Amino acid sequence: MFVGNLSDYTTQGDLQALFAEVGEVVEVFLPSDRATGRPRGFAFIEFGDDAQAAAAIEKFEGHELEGRKIRVTEAEDRRAGPPSGFSGGGGGGGGGGYRAPAAKNRPKPKGSRRNLRGRKRSL
Repeated sequence: MFVGNLSDYTTQGDLQALFAEVGEVVEVFLPSDRATGRPRGFAFIEFGDDAQAAAAIEKFEGHELEGRKIRVTEAEDRRAGPPSGFSGGGGGGGGGGYRAPAAKNRPKPKGSRRNLRGRKRSL
């Protein structure tokens, strides 16, 4: 299940202890920001069975934890596709690098006026 609106100071142990009141907590996942290392303000908690998870949602939705009303809902499956925040880059080999635009999108070189006039005369 998903637990949102967590304080930066909430730990896995805090969540483990709180949700153990309802049933057996199998796993607590508290993701952190890659850049700063700080918690991202949400967690995922896995229970031994679905009945315990439903009971936890009913009991702790809107519960106050460290001065914040937490949001407790059933977790949704992630959609297939690129990871969020990632935009672009072709297949294999890593790093982006520069790619020139496709030929049909590239503007035609203008050249000098003299060359342009010369081409017109020869046509």
